[in-house]
Amino acid sequence: MAGRINDDDVKAVRDAVPIDAVVSEYLQLRNAGGGNLKGLCPFHDEKSPSFQVSPSKGLYHCFGCQAGGDTLDFIMKIDHLSFSEAVERLAGQAGITLRYEEGGYTAGTSGRGERIRLVEAHKAAAQFYGEQLESPEAEIGRKFLAERGFDQAAAAHFGVGYSPAGWDHLTRFLRGRGFSDKELILSGLAQDSRSGKPIDRFRGRLMWPIRDITGEVVGFGARKLREDDNGPKYLNTPETAIYKKSQVLYGIDLAKKEIAKTSRAVVVEGYTDVMACHLAGVTTAIATCGTAFGGDHIKILRRLLMDNATAEVIFTFDGDAAGQKAALRAFEDDQKFAAETSIAITPGGMDPCELRLAEGDAAVAGLVDSRTPLFEFALRHIVARHNLENPAGRAAALDEAAPVVANIKNIAIQHESAVQLAGMLGVRDEQFVVKRVAQLARWARERGGAGGSGGAPARPSQRGRAYEPAAPAAAAAPGPALNLRSPAHRTERELLKLALQRPELVSPAFDAYGVDEFTAPPYAAVRQAVQDAGGAAQGGEGYLARVREAAPNDTVRAMITELAVEAVHTKSVDELYAGQQLVAVRLRAVERRVNELNSSIARLNPLTQAEQHQAVNQELWVLQQYALRLRAQGAAGL
Repeated sequence: MAGRINDDDVKAVRDAVPIDAVVSEYLQLRNAGGGNLKGLCPFHDEKSPSFQVSPSKGLYHCFGCQAGGDTLDFIMKIDHLSFSEAVERLAGQAGITLRYEEGGYTAGTSGRGERIRLVEAHKAAAQFYGEQLESPEAEIGRKFLAERGFDQAAAAHFGVGYSPAGWDHLTRFLRGRGFSDKELILSGLAQDSRSGKPIDRFRGRLMWPIRDITGEVVGFGARKLREDDNGPKYLNTPETAIYKKSQVLYGIDLAKKEIAKTSRAVVVEGYTDVMACHLAGVTTAIATCGTAFGGDHIKILRRLLMDNATAEVIFTFDGDAAGQKAALRAFEDDQKFAAETSIAITPGGMDPCELRLAEGDAAVAGLVDSRTPLFEFALRHIVARHNLENPAGRAAALDEAAPVVANIKNIAIQHESAVQLAGMLGVRDEQFVVKRVAQLARWARERGGAGGSGGAPARPSQRGRAYEPAAPAAAAAPGPALNLRSPAHRTERELLKLALQRPELVSPAFDAYGVDEFTAPPYAAVRQAVQDAGGAAQGGEGYLARVREAAPNDTVRAMITELAVEAVHTKSVDELYAGQQLVAVRLRAVERRVNELNSSIARLNPLTQAEQHQAVNQELWVLQQYALRLRAQGAAGL
């Protein structure tokens, strides 16, 4: 075993990689004010961003699901890594050589996280395949690319390579790089043979590296080139610890910045289609990897699109029956997007790669521009199945199409689409169709099902598409409930935020406050953690990390992160505001003690308990004078 990673190295990794740079690899971040950034939480479904990142503090927190922590916590949670694996990944990005308490520097492979090793194996494999594309044997692969309009530069840009036709070329190469047979099997790059020895999974094929959203190679797509290859036309990496085909999108690493910038994504069907689109200037193109476009793919795109009013997802499909079927499958997931969804049908059954080859780059860009709303496409497809020449056919078409229109959550657009449906059906009485759709929508709302937002106002998009109502927030971390309507709780929260975010404004007074001055148990626990970390007066470098480490459990640690990221509720965060919060918390503590003392005096007999009565009276007088001073002098009276 390599042992525990040196604490100084862990700190160096945290400091070297800004949290906003790491998080923005997975989702789009926008300015949230107060130096914070916000985006759609990657850990739960939401329609408006409640996920905030504080670059200055190196922390993130979601106010919806309560997920939070530092850069390492984020990497561990989103990529399902252990602590050491997260440190190793970020150290690799930052060029930091790690030391282990029991094993010196990480020159070898022992003790490295399994996921890290699998990623490294894929990186090495991608390099190997890329080099092999230049070999004489790979002439067939280069010819395949050239026939589809891709030159050497295009192949290099997308990392396209070639797997030699022998049994164990890659296996021997990776063994030479220090990878074990077990790692090769686990990675999906090799498979067991009848002899019991691993052999290459991919042989004699053109290879596309499949990267996750951060750019790490996690799998491969392999295209058959020879007639004597009895395998499928496309062979992908099997499901592994790092490759889940339902959770990756080919080209997302290249397209993500442009998708976030333009609020548009173009979904195509294959690797060569992605290449053709990008080379034609449609640099937001992506594709699934041997599976239908589904819910996990939607989550990836929504984090990049941010569900803003202009967001759009465009699906391209062949015009044949299979393409239409795929388009209707995509429409089934249409309501999971807040973005507008459209479809672009390729002419003559050509895919984008064939279209580029036949008509040039402009034709590919034109294909995207000629899109039709997916909703309208689905309606026309439904209507086309019925005979509209007779009343029975029109009635049947209405029965099937009306529930689809009723599912639109924006009432105004629902009405407009109902009128459009009446025109498609040739029904002269538009109001009949409008009332039918409205009735279905009302029934659905009453059932609490689809077809309405339950009365909640919807936010229309640029094209009139409605956003779904926000999904309910995930349950908060267990712990005593907070009443944010309570003035005391609100003030205690503000003071703790200042103590964590701007400790210099509340020190040294804050450190003299007792834990019992915070009436909400979660806030009292945070106050105790600050005290255990050495107090707010210590502040300085590593202050927040010390407070989080002093937390007794994950619940308190999550609250600390939340308070450290949440904006202070004032435009001017200064000594005056800090003093007001200090005074407010102290005054309420004094008032509570005064009430307790008045209750004690009422119970004491001044004749038989004269000494106690006098002591209580004396404390009461002192506190009353202190309260008067605080009200008159403010923070100066503390």
